[in-house]
Amino acid sequence: MWWIKVNSAVKGIWNVVLSGYPRSGKTTLAKKLVSDHQNFARIGVDELRDMLFGTVCPCRDEFLVYSLIAEIRDALLERSYSVVIDSTAPDNITRAFLLTTEIKHVNRLLVVFNVDKDCLIRRNVEKFGDASPVFAWDKRWEKPKGNIPIFKFRNNSMEEFDSYYTRLNELLESEMHPFKPEFHFAQPLREIRKALQNFLKAPSQVIISRRGRHGSPQQILQNHVQLRASNSYSARKFQSRCLGIRQKRQEPRRL
Repeated sequence: MWWIKVNSAVKGIWNVVLSGYPRSGKTTLAKKLVSDHQNFARIGVDELRDMLFGTVCPCRDEFLVYSLIAEIRDALLERSYSVVIDSTAPDNITRAFLLTTEIKHVNRLLVVFNVDKDCLIRRNVEKFGDASPVFAWDKRWEKPKGNIPIFKFRNNSMEEFDSYYTRLNELLESEMHPFKPEFHFAQPLREIRKALQNFLKAPSQVIISRRGRHGSPQQILQNHVQLRASNSYSARKFQSRCLGIRQKRQEPRRL
């Protein structure tokens, strides 16, 4: 085994969600975190699907699967365990749902795997005999956006894995970092849960939110978060600084 045992202490409680293509290294990272840190627990989405429905592929009741994942995650967080959720999480609705919890004082982090397409195809051909999983996930993959703390993890080789794993450990062990919960707006869990349910039922259809706004589940969720953030002057000012946007004043019309 090429893993090197690390004796370290993770600071605080973490809710870590892994997001990446098949064979990008998610399970390897999750198992290594649990092996190196006694306060980490892994939740495997594929294993839960296999236990319930006998398949690791998206099944007939995905909302039940993700609801159980959220309950297991919260039970572990309540007992002061950090959690790493081993899931492809290809879309922003799923990522927001897995990252959002009502448990207080939890650091949340989305680890996005950055692997070259040629490397992904080669690994999938070696494992499954063809590259169809890569092309299937191409259709569902969304670029992470919104108020989600992200750590990009490159894994094209074992050497690269070790390098980025060291950086991730340094972050988890840090006393000060930008992923602390007090640095981020709280997202409405009820709205996120409803958006995920509608997304899994009819991902291609347009739905109407409770406020009467039209759009896809992703748009409704994003608009709701933006609306909450715009309710106060300080929030608007904070958003403007983060986005680097300078609001322009309209010049008086000359007669």
